[in-house]
Amino acid sequence: MQRATWGSKLGFILASAGSAVGLGCIWKFPYVTASNGGGAFLLVFLAFAFTLGLALMKLELALGRAGRAGIVGTFKQLGGKHWRWVGIPTVLGCLIIMMFYGVVGGWTIAHIKMTLFGELSTTNTAKLSSAFSEFIKQPVTPIIYHGLFLALTLGVVIGGVQQGIERLSKLLMPLLFILMLLLIVRGVTLPGGWKGVEFMFNPDFSKLTIDGVINAMGLAFFSLSLGMGVMITYGSYIDEHTHIPGTAMWIVGLAVMACLLGGLMVLPPVFAFDMNPGQGPGLTFISMPAVFAHMPGGVLFGTAFFTLLLVAALTSSVSLLEVAVSYFVDELKWSRRMASIVPSVLMLIGGIPASLSFGPWSDVKLFNMTIFDLMDYLTSNIMLPLGGVVTALFGGWVAWKTVEKQLAHGNQLPAFAMQTIRFTVSWVAPVVISVVLLKGL
Repeated sequence: MQRATWGSKLGFILASAGSAVGLGCIWKFPYVTASNGGGAFLLVFLAFAFTLGLALMKLELALGRAGRAGIVGTFKQLGGKHWRWVGIPTVLGCLIIMMFYGVVGGWTIAHIKMTLFGELSTTNTAKLSSAFSEFIKQPVTPIIYHGLFLALTLGVVIGGVQQGIERLSKLLMPLLFILMLLLIVRGVTLPGGWKGVEFMFNPDFSKLTIDGVINAMGLAFFSLSLGMGVMITYGSYIDEHTHIPGTAMWIVGLAVMACLLGGLMVLPPVFAFDMNPGQGPGLTFISMPAVFAHMPGGVLFGTAFFTLLLVAALTSSVSLLEVAVSYFVDELKWSRRMASIVPSVLMLIGGIPASLSFGPWSDVKLFNMTIFDLMDYLTSNIMLPLGGVVTALFGGWVAWKTVEKQLAHGNQLPAFAMQTIRFTVSWVAPVVISVVLLKGL
């Protein structure tokens, strides 16, 4: 069966950038940047994104196009049958990520509804914190929203590469950037809002710690969807005429831009209303509704904000599901419909304990972690870094000749540039990712 391809270069770039532009850019990036000193942390993040991140992006896209399969099939074809077993944990990791990520995706849908109907129209953060806590503790409602989020994801992926993923990305990615720019203008023009811009872009290296540098490594790596098989899978749909190095630069550039816009969207209004920008994950679901309650037209801006969160979550979840779909289609020869429905059902079932871990099952703990936290820890701190190390070593040592041909295809790279890429993926990336892995452990 002939493998599907992207309908256009633009569609592929938007889909790949959409995978990277997940909740992390809007939900995680602002509070991690704020917690690590602002501008200085941002500079380190940018340095890692455009060196290590860019090299790994080129590698994964090249591996995918050469293998013409998902991560399991690519490893098997380029490295031999025994390498297929190395790719399977990555597919499993994507399934587990979607089990708890889908729960958070469901929360965004719920917050659209609650904001639209004025249920969050208060500036009292204690009340908002209590309302958020009461919502996620419910045994049934969050699971329903989780199922709705997975149904939206399934509806896109089941449509295929061009008619599903690419079509959605062409629609939602421009919408995402437009919504972000509107919210940025509103936040920056608030009295005191410019303090957030200054905090984000004025580097104060006295606030940057070793932990901050390591956090910047991890954030740059994971905000580009590297190490999870997504870019290998998406790369397998690239046609032979696409120049991978240039395309990789576009993807990294758009993903980083989304992170910057996410910070500019969240931090100025938080500073304008004198809230704590480094308070952690609650910044999005607790502080931002209070910010919108302060604003004229807050219901409109709040609804737009959580709609934007849903768009970002959806473009990422589609790519995670596609990794599993590609495995079932390539290796087990299932139809796309069956290969989309089965993992979606598994994600729904696995997400139930993750959701219940905030309420009825909050006392159920393994290694002193709730089920939700354990899923997050296993994937973010162990499985994805390991996947990144293995992919880098595989591309730099086992399949480099094939990778080199793919990178040079269509537009010959200077020898120095090629040597730099190989050195980065063969030596630098494994060491840096291992540091992130050890810190996580």
